Order: sequence, then C-alpha cells, then structure tokens
Amino acid sequence: MEFLAYIASIVLGSYLTFTNALATEITRILPPSFLSESERKILSIEDTQPQQGGFRILSSLYSNNEALPDILIKNAAYQKAAVVESIDPQTAPATALDALVNIYCTYKTDTYIKTTTGTGFFIDTDGIILTNAHVAQFLLLEGLQGDTNCVVRTGNPATPTYEVELLYISPAWVKENAKQLNDKAPKGTGERDYALLYVSSALDRKPMPAQFEALPFDIKAMNTNTYGTDVFATGYPAESLLAQGFDAPLVPKQATTTIGELMTFGSNLVDIFTIRGSIIGEHGSSGGPIVNLQGKAIGIISTRGDDEEFGSGSLRAITISYINRTIQEETGISLIQNLGGDLPFRAKIYRETIIPFLQQSLKDEL
Repeated sequence: MEFLAYIASIVLGSYLTFTNALATEITRILPPSFLSESERKILSIEDTQPQQGGFRILSSLYSNNEALPDILIKNAAYQKAAVVESIDPQTAPATALDALVNIYCTYKTDTYIKTTTGTGFFIDTDGIILTNAHVAQFLLLEGLQGDTNCVVRTGNPATPTYEVELLYISPAWVKENAKQLNDKAPKGTGERDYALLYVSSALDRKPMPAQFEALPFDIKAMNTNTYGTDVFATGYPAESLLAQGFDAPLVPKQATTTIGELMTFGSNLVDIFTIRGSIIGEHGSSGGPIVNLQGKAIGIISTRGDDEEFGSGSLRAITISYINRTIQEETGISLIQNLGGDLPFRAKIYRETIIPFLQQSLKDEL
C-alpha cells in the first residue's frame, strides 16, 4: 500500500506540474483579445516573470500581429516619401545636454485645462526630436473641441524656441493607452512608448539653424554584458514646474548611474532596461536620453522604476534598438529611414491617414 501511495503521489505531482505549465503557456500565447481588460493590465504592467538568461520577461500587448495597423506599410506615397539615396543622421554630433529639449503642451476647453511636460532630444540634424508617445499624444488633440498648444523649449533655463509637428507616433500604442490620457501618473511597461516630432518653425520669427545639434545613437542590440555598466541619464526634471507653474525656471540635469536590470518582451533582446536612482528620476524626465560612455544614446526614459529595489528616482528606458525594430514593424522602414526623406510631406500623409483614426480613440476619453 505504501508503494502504491508513493506511485500515486508522483503521478499527481507530475499532473499538477503539467497542467500549471500548460495554463501558463496558454495565457502566454493567447492574443490580447481573449483576455479581459483587468487580466491584460495585470499581465502587461504588474506581472513579470523571474530573470531568465539575464533578462526579466515582460508580457507584450502586441504579440498578436493583428494588433499592429499596417496602414502606413500599404501607403505607397508614405513609403516613397521616406526613400532617399543616402542618410547620415549622426553628422555634427552633439552632447546629450546640447541636444536636449523640453516639450510643454496645454489643452484648453471651456471647462478645464490639461498640461504635460516632458523631455526629448534631437536625433537628427534636420530637426527631428525623439520623445515619448505619452508626451507627444497631446499633438493628436489639435482640431478637436479644445485648443492645443505644444512648444519646444531649449537652454538653461528652458525658454520657448520652436513649434513642432507630429512625424510619427505608434497607432498601436495610442489604441492601447488612450484611457490613460486623464491619468496623473499613467502606468505601463514602456512598450512602444515613443514618438518622432520635427521642428516646423522657430518662435518669434527667429531664423532656423542650418543644422540642429543632434545626439548620436546606437541601434545595435544591447546584450547582457551591459548589466551594471555606467551610463548618463539626462532630462528636464520638472517637480518645480509642477509646484510653481509654467513660469518656474526649468533647468536640464545630467547624472551618472548604472544599469540595474535588463528586460525583454520575448524577443531575447534587451527591449527595456532599468537605471538606478538619480536626480533625473522625477516627473518631466520622460523622453530623456540614456547615453553610454561613448557618447551615444542607447535608450530613452519612459516610466518610473522600482525605487525599493533600485533606489529613489530609478527609471525604466526603452532601448534604441527596440525602437528601430518596432518602428520597422509598423511603417515598413527602419528608424534611420524614418529620419530621412520629405519630412513635411510624410507628416502630411500621416496627418491625413492616421491622425483622424487616433483622434477618435482619444476623443472618447476627453
């Protein structure tokens, strides 16, 4: 009898192990549409699997390719506007502080005013700025029932300098995150949370520079050897701006910190990484560059990190290599190609074909 009980316990244990593993795998492979909203939030935001092979695994909201609109890939005019014979987005390299900008947006209606402040940086000498989607989304509100105004401020302290237009923001990100438009502290993993802006004019009729000071960037995939390495984090932390208002002096800051964690959305590449706490870890630094010791941007700040584990002011950043891979999935062209071609024409096509679709998602939340 004892022998039979022993055999039964082994069989039962094996069965439970198998069913648990099967349930986990089913949850992993099911497209997001099969999960409730609460289940998706738990998977995409709060629940991460333990470190495996040097990575922490993050669940993706976009593992199902049907979640990625292919409008731009199928638009021949958009594709043609991005074709150029040669592209060199890294000429006249600048430091992170030289390339840094503050993006300040307001949205006014008869009943309320919404504001947002964030960081970005010139990634191309033609005046293209890389920032977060959750900062740039305010540009999508232009033409709705309110009045939208976004200005780019530069310098120390930051002063209004340029007007910008939206060159690209992920339609998939907007669709999944529209409900967070009204959140004071939106949560997320940072997945696809990036956007490209371009300078359309200078304020006060000032002349436009022949070339903008652009920060060099590295599109090569990061590896596990980057864990623990020193990096520079740069941004416009804005606690004073929030406390004192738009007229409060806003100064750029830079801090040396280290990479404390590597994460992937299942690509087996570093898609997201955490930097340890620093003075940059305040509201307003989102969109700021993370720069390696060679002076190249390897990521952009997206969300807050885990302060208990990585120190007060810890942050998560999206890797430039992840941006390169995912923007190619959505547009059919690489990040470098997205920085070239006829920028005003591409922005016009994007405005006419994509923005009305995205505005409807945001309009429902206003």
